[in-house]
Amino acid sequence: MPTFALSPRRRIAYWITTSIVALEVGVGGIMDLLRTEHVRAVVSHLGYPIYVLTILGVWKIPGAIVLLIPRFPRLREWAYAGIFFEMTGAAFSHALFRDPGYFTITLTFALLSLVSWWLERQNRSADRTSNAVAAT
Repeated sequence: MPTFALSPRRRIAYWITTSIVALEVGVGGIMDLLRTEHVRAVVSHLGYPIYVLTILGVWKIPGAIVLLIPRFPRLREWAYAGIFFEMTGAAFSHALFRDPGYFTITLTFALLSLVSWWLERQNRSADRTSNAVAAT
């Protein structure tokens, strides 16, 4: 587990935002792989082929897991990038079809992923600083 140099409030904010994003992405990935009626309807409405659900589901599940594992910072960066791209892509797809509810939800998850990423980066910077100070 990483040592958190963040204040207790920021640490709580980090885990709340990260947990929400990881839960949404993980459950979304499972729903994509199962091709539930709801996700098939949404994807079809947006004009995407159904097979895109398999591609998304295969990448979402490991992405969600990586967010919760503290030992792989480079992989986490990739997961955050993928989640942000997927959520903003979904948001703009819904905006083009005038789906304000879905647009708002997906954009909110994109923003939550940015907040989680930012807090995680602050923590890593603080860890490097405290390690450098401890080494002297």
